[in-house]
Amino acid sequence: MSDIINNFQNIKSLINNSNVNIVAVTKTFTLDKIKPLIDFGHNHFGENKVQEARYKWLNVRQNNPNLQLHMVGKLQSNKAKDAVQLFDYVHSIDNEKLANAIAKYENLLGKKNKYFIQVNIGNESQKSGINISQLSDFYFFCKKISLNVIGLMCIPPNDKNSKKYFIELTKLNKSLNLNQISMGMSADFLDAVECGSTYVRIGSAIFGNRATK
Repeated sequence: MSDIINNFQNIKSLINNSNVNIVAVTKTFTLDKIKPLIDFGHNHFGENKVQEARYKWLNVRQNNPNLQLHMVGKLQSNKAKDAVQLFDYVHSIDNEKLANAIAKYENLLGKKNKYFIQVNIGNESQKSGINISQLSDFYFFCKKISLNVIGLMCIPPNDKNSKKYFIELTKLNKSLNLNQISMGMSADFLDAVECGSTYVRIGSAIFGNRATK
C-alpha cells in the first residue's frame, strides 16, 4: 500500500502549488486501497456514482469528519437528494432541471454545498456539460436559485491537446469572476495546473489501473 502514498507524494511534488487541491478519484477502488491515503491525512476524495459513494463512504465519514467528498461524474436529477446529503462538492451541474432539484433539497435538508458548472468545452455530442453559448445564462440562473457555484469544470476532448481547452475554460471562468476551477486528470493534470486549475481529479495515477469488467 505504500505505493499509493508514494504516488500521491510524487504528484504533490510535481504540482508544487498549495493552491491546488488533489481530488483522489476512488471510483471502483475498495476501501482497503483508499484507507492508506485517508490515514495519511488526505481529505479530498471523488466518486462517479451516488450509489457507490453511499455504500463506500457513509461509515467512513462518521469517523473522519474532515473528509470532503466530491461528485465528479454525471448526476441525474432523481439522485439530487442523495447527492446533496452525501457530497460536499458536485463538479457536474449542467442543466436547469438538475440545478432546481439540488436547490430544492438543499433547502429541505438545510445544507449548502459547493458546485462547479460542467462545460462541454469541445462541443462533443457524446459528453455532458452546458454549451458555451448557454453558460452565462445558466450561471446566473444558478445564482438566482442560490446555488454556491465556485467555478467551472471540463473534460476536454481526447485529442492530445488538452491545454488549449484548459486555456479556454480559464478565460470563461474569469469572465464570470469565478476563482476556483476543476480541470485536469491523471494524464493531463500538469497542463491543467499550468493553466490555473485549483482542483485536479486524479485516480489511476494515485491508485493504479482500475480492474476491467
